[in-house]
Amino acid sequence: MPRRHSSVQRPRSGRSGGRTAHAERPNAKAGPSQRQLRVGELLRHALSDILRRGEVRDPDLAGVSVTVTQVIPSPDMRHATVFCEPLGGKNAGPVIAALNRHKGFLRGEMGRMIELKFTPELRFVEDTSFAEAEKIEGLLKSSRVRQDLAPTAPTIDKTEDDDDES
Repeated sequence: MPRRHSSVQRPRSGRSGGRTAHAERPNAKAGPSQRQLRVGELLRHALSDILRRGEVRDPDLAGVSVTVTQVIPSPDMRHATVFCEPLGGKNAGPVIAALNRHKGFLRGEMGRMIELKFTPELRFVEDTSFAEAEKIEGLLKSSRVRQDLAPTAPTIDKTEDDDDES
């Protein structure tokens, strides 16, 4: 009698068939892939060039130098979060709002400069890492912390010296 096959497909080789072990991402917070990092740098350079040229006509951006610190694209490369900060960190709110108003123009200009299948949708966010670093530096320079970090003089144990002389 011929053997009946079940509806479950079994792999012919010793492998598990579908996905390989490295394709599965058990840890969702593993970080960006190499491709995401590369594309992020490409986008950052393109945005910096566009903003440096001053083609965006907005009163909130007039005369303001904007630093693009990091661009993080989504895993599918359709969206990108742009971390930026106006020079000096002053009036960050209106500058970020102006950039978000003109994100369509910036995306179009970026699409002409880079060669990607899709030009990602942009979302501008204020980069607070400079303020956090300044806050930490201020804490480390405070007298309370400096007291704890000061090196202590090595102590010499008198009992050991006395035993050696006898």
